[in-house]
Order: sequence, then C-alpha cells, then structure tokens
Amino acid sequence: MTVTIDEIHIGDPAAAWRDAGFSVDPDSVARIGDVRVRLAGQGSGIVGWSLRGLPVDGHVDGIPTAASGADVPEPAAHPNGVTAIDHVVLLSPNLSRTVSSLSGIGLKPRRERDAELAGQPMRQIFFRLGPVILEVVGSPGATAGGPSSLWGITYVVTDIDATAAFFGDRALRVKDAVQPGRRITTLKHRDLGMSVRTAMISPPILGA
Repeated sequence: MTVTIDEIHIGDPAAAWRDAGFSVDPDSVARIGDVRVRLAGQGSGIVGWSLRGLPVDGHVDGIPTAASGADVPEPAAHPNGVTAIDHVVLLSPNLSRTVSSLSGIGLKPRRERDAELAGQPMRQIFFRLGPVILEVVGSPGATAGGPSSLWGITYVVTDIDATAAFFGDRALRVKDAVQPGRRITTLKHRDLGMSVRTAMISPPILGA
C-alpha cells in the first residue's frame, strides 16, 4: 500500500490560521488538497503526523507518527488562494539514518540535490508521499544523535501574485523558485501568529 499523508499535526490555534486566510473546520482541521492540517491550539511547530499505509503507530526517525485508515478529505477553498501542499521539509541530523527509517516504511528516495545553507554544505533528498513531496534536508556526513523534525510547509496557490497581495507586507517579494518556471514567496509566519515556516509557490509546470 502506498504511504501518503493523512494529517499534519500543528500546535497553533485555529484562529491564527483563519486570520491567515485558511478555511478551518469547526473541529480545527484545515482541509488542504489531500491532507488534513489539524491545529491543536497548544504548543508550537509541527508536532507529528498520521500516515496511510502504515501497519501500526510509532515514530519515523523520532517524529511521532500515527497509522491512519482515513479516506482522503474533500479539499476546502481557502481565501488566501492555497489549493494543495507542494512539499513538507524534514530536518535531519543524520541523513543516512533518516533515509533508512523512511525506507523502513516503504519510501524510496526519488532524487538528491547538493546545495549550501549559510555557507555550509547541505543535501536535499526527495521522497514522494502521494501528491506531496517530502524534502529531507541535512548536512552530508553528519551523524548527530537527536531526532529529526518536520520544519516547514510549502503550499501550491492558484495565483502567486494574488496570494502575495493578500498577505501584503507579511510576505516577502515573489521570486523565481528553484523549480523551473515556478515562482515563490515566503511568509513572515510569526507576524501571522503561525509557528510553522511557510511558503507559497505557483502551480507545477505540466511536463517539467
């Protein structure tokens, strides 16, 4: 069975996300494409997730992970223009260990990319969980012992310029994305009362 994301669990209050233009149901869930974002209202950051295609609850390289058999939700319309999750970023202190852990639940790397962050070498390893890309990021060769963490989310929007206008000075300037033909803006998420690093990107280019 293919592993896909059912829910992403975030500590933020639902009110902050509604103010940021997300439609949030009365049960504090935002239905974004095929994924539910569940807002706990206490704590901060991404505190865990639930995945379809797993036999039991547990952890994925230290990330609390629940097994889910839930159906794919009906997507909601969001005033900020969001239509889906493009990718979720996972920070790893030990890339080989993280890749092994993901392999243990049936995920295989699709591609790798070497880059730099603040002048330090960085490696990105990409996995696919249904329609959502999981971008694992870490320092090549690092072997720290701490857990991995889910760090940020990038959303697909219908019109990147309209979304940037919606957020005004709470979004950075729209620029070309790494992905050819796409454009991206990063939100000043703390100004919006959100604890998760958030970006908005234009739709994928068909055939790219």
